[in-house]
Amino acid sequence: MIEFENVSKHYPDGTVAVKDFSLQIPAHRTTVFVGSSGCGKTTLLRMVNRMVDPSHGVLRIDGEDITNKPAVELRRSIGYVMQNSGLMPHFTVAENIATVPRLQGMSKAASRKRALELMETVGLIPGQADRYPHQLSGGQQQRVGVARALASDPNILLMDEPFGAVDPIVRAELQEELLRLQRELDKAIVFVTHDIDEAFLLGDQVVILAAGAQKLQVGSPSEIIEHPANDFVASFIGAQRGSRALSLKQTEHGTVLIDAQGRTQGKLVEDGTVQ
Repeated sequence: MIEFENVSKHYPDGTVAVKDFSLQIPAHRTTVFVGSSGCGKTTLLRMVNRMVDPSHGVLRIDGEDITNKPAVELRRSIGYVMQNSGLMPHFTVAENIATVPRLQGMSKAASRKRALELMETVGLIPGQADRYPHQLSGGQQQRVGVARALASDPNILLMDEPFGAVDPIVRAELQEELLRLQRELDKAIVFVTHDIDEAFLLGDQVVILAAGAQKLQVGSPSEIIEHPANDFVASFIGAQRGSRALSLKQTEHGTVLIDAQGRTQGKLVEDGTVQ
């Protein structure tokens, strides 16, 4: 579990990126920070692996203050995927994926084997192992970025708008791939996006943010769609345009809740609640 307790981030120029933010992020679930540009969501994400240190407050992982661990050691234990993949251009695909295992002392042969296993996991073929990033499509590069983030088998995966730079068709494919990976790998994923559709598709817990990382609403997609906290949230998620109207649909797996676009937003269980 990741816990933010009264965390703030002030910059020397007077900018307040995050103000008094508190939140618990559960293990084995995907939490999505969503909001407009400049609201502090990326700053929150980068605090988890100490790429940004808070000005005030405490951030804990499994109850331990993250400042008790050296920053480099912490970062190597947490997967991180950024928008433009961040691959090293002079490294092959396999070498990029094997970067962290090599830094952690794994042999060249073992790290390459691990890289090839992860390529299969994220939908890449072995023949791409010795290609360089510029020889791949944008979607393939992002798959390499995800594989690299998973190479050390971290419990936490941070994803900073990872699909924002690819076209809509590839983005949809990558979103589905992430849902599959989460079902198989069961990580704690913290995902940043400005796209509410993406947030509702991927998130178990969605955190809608305003400037200064002010929490406007926290909940499951179904909770937020059914009960937006205020008019701003309702407008932000499209409820006032009718695009979030919910209905029930019978499937071979039971009764599910779908939105106006036919996307599943939860499953109806025996007590009448939605999961």
